[in-house]
Amino acid sequence: MRLLPRLFPVILALWLVGCDEESVGPESGAADAVQAEQIDWDRLIPVDWQPETLLEGFDLDAVDGMDDDDPRAVELMDKLTQLWADAPVVQELDGLKVRLPGFVVPLEMDARTMSEFLLVPYYGACIHVPPPPANQTIHVVAPEGREYVGELFDTVWVTGTLRVVRSSSDLAEAGYRIDVTEIEPHDGEVEPL
Repeated sequence: MRLLPRLFPVILALWLVGCDEESVGPESGAADAVQAEQIDWDRLIPVDWQPETLLEGFDLDAVDGMDDDDPRAVELMDKLTQLWADAPVVQELDGLKVRLPGFVVPLEMDARTMSEFLLVPYYGACIHVPPPPANQTIHVVAPEGREYVGELFDTVWVTGTLRVVRSSSDLAEAGYRIDVTEIEPHDGEVEPL
């Protein structure tokens, strides 16, 4: 009997070292035990993608003073919208457990309880100003029973598994999805691009 109290700490230590996401069932919270990597929004943009160069082929001086319904302005906006929708993503991030701050944009405007929403890097995106590029828009999916309760443009930390999955909504094109393990309030500034 005296051997058991001495072996218990060793057994516990070996069990803790051997625990990983695959060896323990999901009910135990093992998925949450895997340390999430805190990332910033720049990490979602491929190094070789330079969005400021996308406008090089456009005569922006000609646009100045145009009405919104001018055919040239409409054509320019359509091209820019398509470039933003086609923004490349970082494939190597697929499957990475991440933690990222951002602003909540509900997919249904009157919703307060959300199983899905868009996470964006700056206030007003998709509603008051045009949406960000697809590589700066994340479709957040909460598990059943763990919906987010909040409002438009709440600032939150989202933790979960990042997936390179494109999705489309009336509000924006998203280049990524996060399968949520945790959503918590964010106090402080969100660092956009």
